[in-house]
Amino acid sequence: MSLKKNNSISAASVSLAVTLLAASASAQMNNGVMSPPANTRPPRLENVGIEQHLDAQVPPDLTFRDDTGKTVKLGDYFGHKPLILNLVYYNCTMLCGEALAGLSSAMRLVKFDVGNEFDVVTVSFDPRETPEMAAAKKIDYVKRYGRANAAAGWHFLTGQPNSINALTKVVGFQYQYDPKSNQYAHATAIMVLTPQGRISRYFYGVDFPPKDLRMGLVEASQGKIGNAVDQVLLYCYHYDPETGKYGAMVSNILRLAAAATILIMGIFLFILWRLDRSVTRKKAARTRYAQ
Repeated sequence: MSLKKNNSISAASVSLAVTLLAASASAQMNNGVMSPPANTRPPRLENVGIEQHLDAQVPPDLTFRDDTGKTVKLGDYFGHKPLILNLVYYNCTMLCGEALAGLSSAMRLVKFDVGNEFDVVTVSFDPRETPEMAAAKKIDYVKRYGRANAAAGWHFLTGQPNSINALTKVVGFQYQYDPKSNQYAHATAIMVLTPQGRISRYFYGVDFPPKDLRMGLVEASQGKIGNAVDQVLLYCYHYDPETGKYGAMVSNILRLAAAATILIMGIFLFILWRLDRSVTRKKAARTRYAQ
């Protein structure tokens, strides 16, 4: 992926974080201070963004602690189902709660169940946070999700700086600590991983379209979950890395429509042929009976 493309992805992904500084920017404009160019990140957001590392392998040997305090490896969650990975910090007063709520809402609208067809791994990128904080968040969001077996499939982790840094680097998640506010500036996104832990898709923001989420999970599972309709949709829709969404592939839709038209015409002609044969047989039978 070119540097230009990565920059465009990062700029798009930090748009929500930029809104946190909107009031300050507005005040500067009112005082006659010229705002920075559109392609320049505001102060305190220079190192904030997301660079897509599609097909990168998330290291399975990175160690964290789960909500019970048990030491786990990311590889413990690999090997069986596609996963959703999201990076937050539990003391965040702004975007992280919105992102978790948006993910929970989107998953409620997808028929796949957490803990059955896929798992979720939520990791805090603040090394000061504790398993007790992770446990509190897990109780809250599993309750919001409201489906059986979700607690077994939605994992809330905390970790040490070396593991956090390694994970955020691999997935391209860039964030910056602001000591004045004691908060982190960061973008929001979820990553869909294959069962083997490779990055398949990125979805940006705090609201995740259920259709995109479902198709991302089906694609990451390599067709092991979902149905025939999902396969048709994946044929007709293509993932756009720059927007983090699925868009219609007109050429494939036209091919599918043409194939459907030919099939329908073939069925129609076959029915007419069968009817014609039936009428011919009846006429022949009446002729023989009349003789």
